[in-house]
Amino acid sequence: MIRIKSKKAKPRFIDLVFDGFIYLFFAVFTLMCVFPFYYIFINTISANDLVSRGIVLLLPKGIHFGNYVKILELRALPNAVLVSVARTVLGTALNVLCTSFVAYAVSKKKLWHRKFVYRFFIVTMYFNAGLIPWYLNMRALHLDNTFLAYIIGVVSAFNLILIKTYIESIPESLEESAEIDGAGYLTVFFRLILPLSKPILATVAVFTAVGQWNSFMDTLILIRNSRLYTLQFLLWQYLNQSTAIANAMRDAAAQGGFFDPSAMLTTSSVRMTIAMVVTLPVLFIYPFFQRHFVKGIMIGAIKG
Repeated sequence: MIRIKSKKAKPRFIDLVFDGFIYLFFAVFTLMCVFPFYYIFINTISANDLVSRGIVLLLPKGIHFGNYVKILELRALPNAVLVSVARTVLGTALNVLCTSFVAYAVSKKKLWHRKFVYRFFIVTMYFNAGLIPWYLNMRALHLDNTFLAYIIGVVSAFNLILIKTYIESIPESLEESAEIDGAGYLTVFFRLILPLSKPILATVAVFTAVGQWNSFMDTLILIRNSRLYTLQFLLWQYLNQSTAIANAMRDAAAQGGFFDPSAMLTTSSVRMTIAMVVTLPVLFIYPFFQRHFVKGIMIGAIKG
C-alpha cells in the first residue's frame, strides 16, 4: 500500500500579515486594560510627594507600603470587611442555589404552567418598579437597616436563563436512569444536576460575587447602623473625605515629631490606595474560576 505524504501548505503572506495584525491588536487591547491597574498600583507604593507632582508614570519611585498600612488602620474598617465578606459569601451561595433550583424546575416539562412561571421571572429584566417602590417595599417588610437586606434578592433573571439553558443541554437519559433507580427531584438536583453544572455555576458565582462585593447603593439607601456598613460604602465615604483624612494623618504625624513628605498621605494617594484595596480581592478571585468561564458561558448561552 502506497502512502502519500501530504505536504503542509505554506501560509500565504497575507495570512501572516493578518495574524500579526490580530496579535498586535489584542496585545494593545490587553495593555490598555492592564495599564490602569498597574498605574494605580505603582502610585500607591511610590513616594507620595512624587506622586502628587505627577512624576511617577511607568516605574515606581521611592517604594514603600505605608499607604496600605495607614488605610488599613482607619476606624471601622475590620468590621466593614467582615460585613462585605459575609454578604458576598452568603449572598452568592443563596443566589446560585436558588437560581439554579428555579432553573431546574422551569426546565421540566412536567411543571404546571412552566412557560408562565419562566416568563414571570424573565419579565423582571425589562420592567422595574423603580427605586422608591423598592425602598418602600423593603421598609414595609422591615428589611431596612438589617443584614437581610443584602442577601434577600436570591433569584437573578439573567442567571436563570444561563443556568436553564445549560441544564437543558444535559442528556435527559441521565435523569431518567436516576429516576428509575428511585431518585426524586431533590436527589436528582443535588446529586446529578449541580455536579454536572459546575462550569456555569462557577461563572454565575463569580458574576454574583463581584456584584455583591461592589454594591454600596443598598447600604446608602437602607442602612443607618454603622455596624452594618460594607467595605465599599465605607471606602466610598473615605474617598469623599480623602482630603480631610490626608490632612488629619499629616497633622498627627507632625505632632508626633515625624514628618516624611514621601510617606505622608495626600489626597491622590488616599484615593488610589482605596481603589486598590477595593479591587485587589476581585482580581484574586478571577484566576480560580477562569477555566470555567468559556465553557460555562458558551454552553449556557447557546442551546443545541
